[in-house]
Order: sequence, then structure tokens, then C-alpha cells
Amino acid sequence: MVPRHRDIVASIFGDEYARQITFLIGFAEIGMAIWIISNFRNKLNAIAQIVIIGTMNLLEFFLVPNLLLWGRWNFLFAFLLMSIIFYNRFFLFKTKVTNV
Repeated sequence: MVPRHRDIVASIFGDEYARQITFLIGFAEIGMAIWIISNFRNKLNAIAQIVIIGTMNLLEFFLVPNLLLWGRWNFLFAFLLMSIIFYNRFFLFKTKVTNV
């Protein structure tokens, strides 16, 4: 419900359906959160998160950097988040399971 999010979507996809696409993205994020909590196919979930975050941030980096909270630096924070997701799922989680 942040106007900046709708502005980003409108700049990329056009103003006509920006509101509907923004809501769909929000519902997809809720679905992803439920998937994370369910712990179902967690490696696939981590890969999906990394791909989605990377794709979204690359699009924003090139198409609408002026609308991002930290401009082009946003991608650095996205990269850090993707790295944490990768490390958590593929290294840290494996260590927790083997030490039990």
C-alpha cells in the first residue's frame, strides 16, 4: 500500500493496470511467506526467492532507479538478502541438521 510501489509498477508495466498488478504482487508475496513458513520444498523456495528478488531488482535498477529508496544502491541490499537466503538454506541449514 506504499504509493512508491504502485509508481514503480506503473513505470514498468504502464499506468492502466498498475493497481491490479501491485495487488497481485502483494498476494504473491503473502503466498511466498506461507510457503516459507510451511517449510515445503525449502530449497526450491530459496531458489525461487533468489530468482524473483534478483529479477525484480535488476528490472528496477535499469528501468526506474529514481523511484527506489536508495537508488541504484538498492541492488546491493538485494544482493545481500539473496546471499543470506542462499547461505541460510544451503549451508547453515545443512549444518543444523547434521549436528542434531
